[in-house]
Amino acid sequence: MQHRSPSRRTVLASATVAAATAAGVVGGTATPAIAHRRDDRLKKIISRMSVEAKIGQLFVPYFYGTSATSPSQFDQDRNLKELGVRTVAELIAKYHIGGVIYFSGWANNILDPAQVADLTNGVQRASLALPTPVPSLISIDQEHGANVRIGSGATQLPGAMALGAGRSVSDARTAGRISGSELAALGIHQNFAPVADVNVNPANPIINVRSFGADAHEVGRMVAAQVTGYQQAGVVACAKHFPGHGDTGEDSHTGLPVITHTREEWERVDAPPFKAAIAAGVDSIMTAHLQVPALDPSNDPATLSPAILQGVLRGELGFDGVIVTDALNMRGVRTKYGDDRVPVLALKAGADQLLFPPDIDVAYNGVLAAVLGGEITEDRLDESVLRILRLKDKVGLLSGSPYVSPKEVDRVVGARRHRLAAARIAERTTTLLVNEGGALPLRRGQKKLLVVGTGPAFPTDATRSTVPELAKAFDELGYGTTHLATGRAPDAAKIDEAVAAAQGRDAVVVTTDNVGATSAQRTLVSRLLATGVPVVHLAVRNPYDIAHLGDIPASLASYCWTEVELRAAARVIAGLAEPRGRLPVPVQRADDPAAVLFPAGHGLSYDD
Repeated sequence: MQHRSPSRRTVLASATVAAATAAGVVGGTATPAIAHRRDDRLKKIISRMSVEAKIGQLFVPYFYGTSATSPSQFDQDRNLKELGVRTVAELIAKYHIGGVIYFSGWANNILDPAQVADLTNGVQRASLALPTPVPSLISIDQEHGANVRIGSGATQLPGAMALGAGRSVSDARTAGRISGSELAALGIHQNFAPVADVNVNPANPIINVRSFGADAHEVGRMVAAQVTGYQQAGVVACAKHFPGHGDTGEDSHTGLPVITHTREEWERVDAPPFKAAIAAGVDSIMTAHLQVPALDPSNDPATLSPAILQGVLRGELGFDGVIVTDALNMRGVRTKYGDDRVPVLALKAGADQLLFPPDIDVAYNGVLAAVLGGEITEDRLDESVLRILRLKDKVGLLSGSPYVSPKEVDRVVGARRHRLAAARIAERTTTLLVNEGGALPLRRGQKKLLVVGTGPAFPTDATRSTVPELAKAFDELGYGTTHLATGRAPDAAKIDEAVAAAQGRDAVVVTTDNVGATSAQRTLVSRLLATGVPVVHLAVRNPYDIAHLGDIPASLASYCWTEVELRAAARVIAGLAEPRGRLPVPVQRADDPAAVLFPAGHGLSYDD
C-alpha cells in the first residue's frame, strides 16, 4: 500500500486546526468549562466557512471505487453518471463534503484492509485541500453478523442476535471494542451500529437478527455495552433506528412502515434501548423512515418529524449528540416529498447528518436554496455543523494527522488476539434448542458426515457460502465430510440427490434459512429424517425456523452464517464446546402463533 506524505500546505492546515483544538478532550466527557472552550474553538473554524462549506459538512454520500483519485474506468463512469464527478476527491472538492460512507460489493469501495487504508488517506488528502481544511468523518455499516462491509482480512464477530443469545455484557462490549479498534486503524471513525431496535415481530423483513432480541431491557444492556466498546476504541457509535424499527412487517427500503404501538407501548417496548444508549454516552443516533402515529399524527416519517426528533429525542430523552438520517435514497422517506425537499425537511426536523442522498446535486442545492431563501437560518446550519465538528474533535481528527499508518493496519486489523476472542465469544452464543435422546454431541464413531441445505453466500464474499464452509469446519476437526448445497427452494430432484447422498453417512447436518409454511426446505428436512440417518438441524439465520420443521431430534441456532458462527456451531456439534446460548426471542408455534414453542431464555446444555 502506498502512503504519500502530505503536502506542506496540508501539514500547515492540519496544524492550524490542531492548534485551534489543542485544549479539547478526545474520547472522554468534557466538563462544562472545557466543553465551552472547545465549542468556542470549533465556532472559530465554522466562522471561516462559507455557507456552501457548512452545507457540505452535513452530507455523507456514497461513491464508487477503491481509490480516492484513480478508481477504475468503470467506477469513474458510474461516478460521472450518478454523481457528476469522476472520483470521490472531486466530489469532496465540488460539494465541500464533510464525510463519506464506505460500502463493499455494489460500490466497490472495499477489497482488503491495505486498500481501505489507502482509500482513507486519499479521502483525507482531498478534505484537507478544501478552502477550510477539515478532515472527513468516514462512516460504515459494520454491524457484524448478517450486515458486514469489511470482510477479508478483518476480524469477523458475532452479530447482534448472537450476542443477545450469549447474554454477556462483557462479550458485547469486547466485540464493540475489537471492531472499533480495527475500524479506527483504517481511519473509519463512525460506525452505524449498534442496532437498538427490539425485534418483537418474527416476520420483520429488515431488522430480524440485526437486533439483540425481543426483550427491551436485555436489548438495552447490549446496546449500552456496544456503545461503550466502540467509543472506548475511538469510534463514534450510532444507535439505530429511532424511534424503533423492531415491530414492522415492511422494509423501509421499499415502503413506509407504520408502527401501531400506543405511546405506552412505545415507552415500554421501543424506547428503553435508546435511553440506555444515551445514558451510555452514545455520540450519534440514526432515524427511521417510518410513521409512528402515537408520537406524531402528521403521517410524516420519523426522519422528517420535528415532533419525534426535536420533541421526543432531544426534548424528552435529552439527546444532544448528532442525529443522522437513515439513507435518503430509501423509499420510506421519499413517498411524500421530492429529493430536493427531503434533506431540507430532515434538517428542519432536527437532523444533523444527511446520509446517502439519491442525487447529491439535487439534495445539496435544495439545502442551499433553503438557506439562501431564509427557510433554514444560518444559525440552524451552524448548530449541526458544530455537533459534527464535536465528533471530529472527539475522535482526534482535529488534533493531529488524520492519516492512517500501514504498520498500524497490519498490527491491529485481523490480529490473532482479536480472532481468538471472536471465536470464544461465538462459542458462547450457539444455542441448542432440541436434543432428543442425547443426539448431540456427535459420538466418537460418527465421523462420516453429510452437510446439506441452504447455502447463502457470506455477506462480504460471494465466493464463499454456508454449506461448503461448514463442511470445511468439520473437516478441520477430523471428520470425513461431503457436502451438497440445495438452496432455499430445493426442487424435487435436488431433494432426491440429498437423500441419496445421506446413504452410508453416520450423520447429516442440514442447514436452513428463513423457513416458512410453504418452504421446500421443510420437505428436504422431512425426507432426510425418513432415511433413518441421524439428522442435526442448524438454523443459520432465524431461530424461528424450528417451528416449521416438526419433530426433529437435534436442532441448533447460530443466528448467522459467517465463518466465526459456523466454526463455533461445528465445535458445539462435535462436543468440543458447550452450547451456552439462550434464545433472545421467543419462538411461536407455526400452527398457533399465539402459543409459544420455545420461550425467550430457552437453551439446552449437554448436561440437561
